[in-house]
Amino acid sequence: MKKKFAVIVLLLTCHLAMAQGFELRLLNHWDNPDGTVERGYAGRSIWKWEEIPTNKSPMPAQLKARYEEYGRINQTYGINGTVLNNVNAKPLALSTDMLKKTAKIADVLRPYGIKVYLSVNFASPKALGDLDTADPLDKKVQQWWEKKVKEIYRYIPDFGGFLVKANSEGEPGPMDYGRTHVDGANMLAAALQPHGGIVMWRAFVYSAKGGDRANQAYEEFMPFDGQFADNVIIQIKNGPIDFQPREAVSPLFFGLKKTKMMVEFQITQEYTGESIHTCFLAPMWHEFFQQIQTPGEVCNLVGIAGVANIGDSPNWTANDLAMANWYAFGRLANDPWVSSRTIAEDFLRTYYTDDPRFVRPITQLLLKSREAIVDYMMPLGLHHIFAGGHHYGPEPWCAPAGWREDWLPRFYHRADSIGIGFNRSDHNEPCLAGEQGSNNVSQYPEPLHILYNNVNTCPENLLLWFHHVSWDYTMNNGLSLWDNLCYTYDRGVHQAEEFVETWKSVKPYVEHEQYERQLQRFQRQAKDAQWWRDACLLYFQQFSHRPLPPDSPAPHYTLKELMDYRLNMDNYTAADPARLP
Repeated sequence: MKKKFAVIVLLLTCHLAMAQGFELRLLNHWDNPDGTVERGYAGRSIWKWEEIPTNKSPMPAQLKARYEEYGRINQTYGINGTVLNNVNAKPLALSTDMLKKTAKIADVLRPYGIKVYLSVNFASPKALGDLDTADPLDKKVQQWWEKKVKEIYRYIPDFGGFLVKANSEGEPGPMDYGRTHVDGANMLAAALQPHGGIVMWRAFVYSAKGGDRANQAYEEFMPFDGQFADNVIIQIKNGPIDFQPREAVSPLFFGLKKTKMMVEFQITQEYTGESIHTCFLAPMWHEFFQQIQTPGEVCNLVGIAGVANIGDSPNWTANDLAMANWYAFGRLANDPWVSSRTIAEDFLRTYYTDDPRFVRPITQLLLKSREAIVDYMMPLGLHHIFAGGHHYGPEPWCAPAGWREDWLPRFYHRADSIGIGFNRSDHNEPCLAGEQGSNNVSQYPEPLHILYNNVNTCPENLLLWFHHVSWDYTMNNGLSLWDNLCYTYDRGVHQAEEFVETWKSVKPYVEHEQYERQLQRFQRQAKDAQWWRDACLLYFQQFSHRPLPPDSPAPHYTLKELMDYRLNMDNYTAADPARLP
């Protein structure tokens, strides 16, 4: 990729009434102290903690240059903050030595208008050996945090604040002591308030108690609306499940009226093909902004966070075209209504060439890429049917012994002899399968509640998100649900194959190594699309008991081959031709 980092003039006019762009425009790095990156697909962490001195010695020149480049890029994109470490935070992040190292990073990024933030482990007072409790209402715990915050600001006078994942997926939090999210967030907020710091308290929570995971964040946070301190912001994923290729918007964005919020997007492609598949995410994020505007403006949305797709790969993101998502995040953070086409064209002209013979076809490719991924992975509202652990390939049958039910794909697709899909209708809406709905639709305001609740008015791209639908249900195009599902998977495969040919057509306009690197990825993507299509249709066919449509291509693989296959991510590369049977 050409290292062309000239400042791009960004249009900062925001058409949301809530702000002229977002006040907080942050990257969230899920980077660990040992250099690994959770859900990272571009190498190891850029934060080389072992190389950063704790004394007055300067940062190594090569490392400083890399961080300066990082700062310039973010400044160009309009990003004004970065959370350096994983939300599954290690207490080590608050040790004095680590704070001294963090201060050196902050010194490098400060000239570029980038504030530094830290994810914190809620149990740090106990985990660092100072106290025997982390109870937020304990005076000694409150004093510990006040002292620690003063230490942070002594090293980093413009420190931004804390990001907190609490009582979620095993992380410690105030509920460990019978307290609430308000108790925990406001305790930290009180320590930060004198210094101007903020608390970003994540709403990604779900328990092992069962029920619909899509309901739980709303149920857990709505009782506390208006009780959070003024410097607390609830950070909410764009959808209520977990960064799926398509989700309904989280109902919390509509529900919280008296609480500051920020949206969390995932720039790193955990569920959209990692660093292999090209998936331009600007259309997905536009979809979010359009949805939250449907029933009225969400005026207390003050910030935007993006889980970074950055690593120590020479081109930052491993997949050259994945850089477009970092770029798009920054553009939309400053103007949520700038078009996806404009973002794609500006990116390609800046990082490749302004030759229209390249820009036009690759712009079209980028604009089609997200919908193609939805088509060949999980169309019509299907979700969370990925392989366990790495989330790369399809495993709608995945059911390891000992796993919680809401970790399993069958919990979400619910395929049976009657139909497929998760019934989230209210209890008054008849369900085709006879199963009572989870009532998730009632968390949405009108007119969304009525729209989503009726199987005949629900948008078809969310149909199986909100309803368990008969295999013979007639879609808007006159096809049965089963036939329509087959044709949609076919369309996704065809689109992925077309991407290969489109990329080949622009070979004269791309540097040789860059061209070959990206070609391998497109070829891998096309093969993976076929993998997804065959795995899902052959598996669901066991329940539908219906043949593929006559003009639908025969599968490349058998279901047994696919169910027996085990992807080894340790040896996985885009160029591996033998990865699939």
